[in-house]
Amino acid sequence: MVKKKQSNIREFLQEIESRISKIEVVPRETNEGEVLSVGDGIVTANGLGKAGFGEEVEFEDGTRGLVFNLDEDRVSIIVLKDSDSLYEGVRVKTTGKTLGINVSGKLLGRVINALGEPLDGKPLKREGKFYPLEKIAPGIIERQPVDTPLKTGIKAIDSMIPIGRGQRELIIGDRNTGKTAIAIDTIINQKKKDLNLPQVICIYAGIGQKRGNIARTVTKLEEEDALAFSIVLAATASDSPAQQFLAPFAATAIAEYFMEQGKDVFIVYDDLSKHAWAYRQISLLLRRPAGREAYPGDIFYLHSRLLERSARMSKDEGGGSITSFPIIETQAGDVSAYIPTNVISITDGQIYLETDLFNAGTRPAINAGLSVSRVGGAAQTGIMKQVSGPIRLELAQFRSLAAFVQFGSDLDEQTKTQLERGRRVAEILKQSQFAPQDEAQEIVSLFAASQGLLDDLSIQKIRFFEAKVHEFIRVKNKKLWARISSREKMGDKTMKELTSEIENFKKAFK
Repeated sequence: MVKKKQSNIREFLQEIESRISKIEVVPRETNEGEVLSVGDGIVTANGLGKAGFGEEVEFEDGTRGLVFNLDEDRVSIIVLKDSDSLYEGVRVKTTGKTLGINVSGKLLGRVINALGEPLDGKPLKREGKFYPLEKIAPGIIERQPVDTPLKTGIKAIDSMIPIGRGQRELIIGDRNTGKTAIAIDTIINQKKKDLNLPQVICIYAGIGQKRGNIARTVTKLEEEDALAFSIVLAATASDSPAQQFLAPFAATAIAEYFMEQGKDVFIVYDDLSKHAWAYRQISLLLRRPAGREAYPGDIFYLHSRLLERSARMSKDEGGGSITSFPIIETQAGDVSAYIPTNVISITDGQIYLETDLFNAGTRPAINAGLSVSRVGGAAQTGIMKQVSGPIRLELAQFRSLAAFVQFGSDLDEQTKTQLERGRRVAEILKQSQFAPQDEAQEIVSLFAASQGLLDDLSIQKIRFFEAKVHEFIRVKNKKLWARISSREKMGDKTMKELTSEIENFKKAFK
């Protein structure tokens, strides 16, 4: 019955689209005006009575602008690129076009700005399909549930906060807690291509970042052979607020091009706090009324219409997906501030990075209590769901016990055992940057910790033991490694065999 209703709705929509396509569109006459004032990247002009909101305009010298305010006798335009030849009296004309970007497969491996211009010193022709920066998000009928994992290669995330293709997962935390590191590791991990799924296209949108940080990111992606399937879109701190405002929309437009081809895309918005700052700056210069924390009232709508474009499309629509990692920077851990609460309510979960954990040497510094994935086990393979079940509980109990032990009370044997197990689980979840693991490696590590096979090892040796036991099982028992890599649930026989191999290695290791 539901399928019949869906097909009827789809036929109705197709009929409307076909009728619209037959309507003859009469091109609008070019409307010319004159610049009245210029300042801080904002131009006011009169004579553009036929201009529309969000329309692209062009000045005499070829500089492009975007109509952002429509007043009774004038329009306000944000200038897309700095120009010294804009002054009072310069002519400006409408183009009848909405702002967009030309997208093609040739953007892969390139570094561009929000206008699609190259920043890596190599030529780039403006060719391909034109995509508007602003687009209505896909409707419910066009989507399908999120149930296919997107592996980050980070044990703590893949086990406790699983990410699915089409999900929006917020990374939130104070400055210098490793937010970008998680995103870059996830991009690097996509080079471990799943044979059953298409290659994930990765887009890194750097908004308001230092040029040096963007350059380091590009260099690292090149070193890890991850730039070939990635696009870096940069609107740095030295760029105009207009470019910083447009950057995430341009990145999403590029992602939609690949999604419509049935491909899976992963976007990092680094970060939306600076994006909100840029929008606030533009809005205040346009004399729009300020709201909470001086942000304009539509800041929530701005981010929601951006992130709603992340989706997993149905098979009838090609089956592509956009998975997004918006990043938000908090001040002194205040997740109840305006922008953090806005984006938390829009996304499908958050990974909260804690400063105290980071300073204590826990990397990644994920707070398991405040971090959540609202997709949950639906985006996990059978074997990962089987092994990771006890991990979050063990870690949560350890954190609460560790806080209690600080008071110096005497402990019974069971509590001591639980504390020691928790310390080892916390240790096994630590991971170096730029070292994502494949699922088989994660399974072996998590299985050893949850089954108590590390309880008799000193904590200082666990990370070294982990690296060596992976190598040992991969070389000595290839059939077992293949079974673990198959992603199917482990039977009793496989679990006993894996336990035996870890115990045998441990004897030699000691």
